[in-house]
Amino acid sequence: QLSCLVKMVTLHGIPKDLDSYPKDLLLFLSSSDYAATGSCRQYFANIGKANLDVLQRESSQRKQLLLEALACLKIPGTQVNEENAEILGRLVCDLGGEYIRSSGGNLLKQLNQCESFLPDQEEAIRSVISSGNTTFGPLVAWSAFTLNELSGLIPVFDHSILQKIPK
Repeated sequence: QLSCLVKMVTLHGIPKDLDSYPKDLLLFLSSSDYAATGSCRQYFANIGKANLDVLQRESSQRKQLLLEALACLKIPGTQVNEENAEILGRLVCDLGGEYIRSSGGNLLKQLNQCESFLPDQEEAIRSVISSGNTTFGPLVAWSAFTLNELSGLIPVFDHSILQKIPK
């Protein structure tokens, strides 16, 4: 339906008020189409707010979106800073474990919104959290507030993490 709606909306060219349309609609528009109305950074900031699960997790379309986003944001390696993590939004859910490890705690806030993780991602999340080198600090200093902030990641925590968090 969204794919069909994009065809209708763009029938007479790309509308200038594209940012006012539902974010999910942009998933079916290419970044080059959007470029006429704004920057690729703005496009991916909007995509990051969309419901990516409209596209299948391992689909070529979703993989392509992530590759284009990384190119647009000029992320050369696997380290993503906090500002770029904010722009990527839900796209971080598709980043591999190497990105999660290299970026330290920069991705935790966005990863918290993901519906599910691949084993490689889960392992990387556990590794980053166990290191204590995040804005949340070492596990022994965590509070109920911290757990609330990271509630979407709790299913990934293993026994070694859980036993270090104060009751």
